[in-house]
Order: sequence, then C-alpha cells, then structure tokens
Amino acid sequence: MTDYLILGAAAFLAGMIDAVVGGGGLIQIPALFSTLPNVAPATLLGTSKLAGIWGTAAAAVNFSRRISVAWSTAAPAAVAAFILSFLGAYAVTHVPPDFLRKLLPFILIAVALYTLKKKDFGQVHAPVHSGGREQFFAVLIGGGIGFYDGFFGPGTGSFLLFLFVRFFGFDFLAASAVSKVVNVACNLAALLWFGYSGHLLWQVGLLMAVLNVAGSLIGSRLAMRHGSGFVRKIFLVVVSALILRTTYDAFFR
Repeated sequence: MTDYLILGAAAFLAGMIDAVVGGGGLIQIPALFSTLPNVAPATLLGTSKLAGIWGTAAAAVNFSRRISVAWSTAAPAAVAAFILSFLGAYAVTHVPPDFLRKLLPFILIAVALYTLKKKDFGQVHAPVHSGGREQFFAVLIGGGIGFYDGFFGPGTGSFLLFLFVRFFGFDFLAASAVSKVVNVACNLAALLWFGYSGHLLWQVGLLMAVLNVAGSLIGSRLAMRHGSGFVRKIFLVVVSALILRTTYDAFFR
C-alpha cells in the first residue's frame, strides 16, 4: 500500500511539472525504480510512459481550450516525432547511447546559460516562420527530438520547449502548448513499442495515469494563469535539476 502511495504522489508531481515545462520523468522514473527494484528496467520505463502519456494528452487538451495552439507547427512536428521515435528505439538496440550520456550535461548547461543570458527569451510571441518553411523546421525539430526520445530520452519536453522558443519565436506559453502535442506523439510511439514487447505493468501504470492527469491539469492551469514568465522560471529550475541528474548518471554512477 505504501508503494502505491509513493507512486501516486510521484505521478501527481510529475504530471504537474511535465505540463508546464516537461521533465516529469525526473520524479516519476526514480520513484518506479526505487519502489519496484525487482522489475525489469524496460518494464518500468514502459509503465512510466503509460502513466505519462495520459497526463501529457490532458495538458495538450487543456492548453488547446485556453490558448491558440500553432497546429501548423504542432501537426507536422508530431508526425515526424512519432516516426523517428520508433527509429530511435530501434537504434538504441544496436548502438549504446554512452556518448550521448556524457554529452548531455554540457548541452543542458548551454541551454540554461542561453536562457539566463537572454532576459527577454520566450517573453514575446512573435512567430518567425510560415508556410513551407514553418513545416520544414517543424519536421526537422519534431523528427530530431523524436529520435532522441526513442534513443535516449531525458529532458525531451524541456528540449522541445527551448527549441520552439528559440527557432520559431514562440513565447514560453505557446511553445509549451505545441511541445505537449509533440510529446504525446513521442510517448505514443514508445508506448506501442513497450506494449508490443510486453514491458508494461497495466494496473500500476493506469493508477499512476489518473494522478498524472490530475497533476497535469493543475500544472497547465498554473502555466496559463501566470504566463510565460512563470514558465521560464520553472524551465530553468527543471533544466538545472536535469544538469545535476545527467552529470551524476554520466560521470559518477
């Protein structure tokens, strides 16, 4: 019973953070690994995806009801992310991601420094692409991050948020909305893979999904209520936590 309470609380907090800036896996995955140490890692990751996809989808729906989602960017990016996430999952079975594990902390540090330096970064919504150019960059970013999510994964939501602000001129709130749509596609591709290979704890995953959705609805409402400045602050906190976690995983574990 205690284990379920821990997993439920972790799912709720993960859903709330993930709805704002991504990075909910920082909470949810360690909780699964610590409470269910005898379960295969692939099964725990699959269970986390089963819980997380519902929260991410709920956040995407919540955003779409309150703000204008840039579907001309979100749709092609989501399709590319879905396809490339499968390829990333296939690639990781043949090429160990060790090089990326050591590179990731430095990429995240660069993201954090850039965001800190640009005080107005993500504060103004001024899209810079349209038409075919918009779709091309959407596919490029969606496909690239989709492959990364299937191949390795940590920080996927935060990377999407940063890239949609940096290369599309979105503010943090609009970028967060688009990121949720793309993240659902990534999670769905991974979930289909885990389900096909039998790596799912259905009862645990669905229980966590309920609380993940509850946290996600609260998180998305907080983001919309407090705006891009609030999202930027949470983004920097989550990226800082990701830097610490990925540095530990890469060099000290």
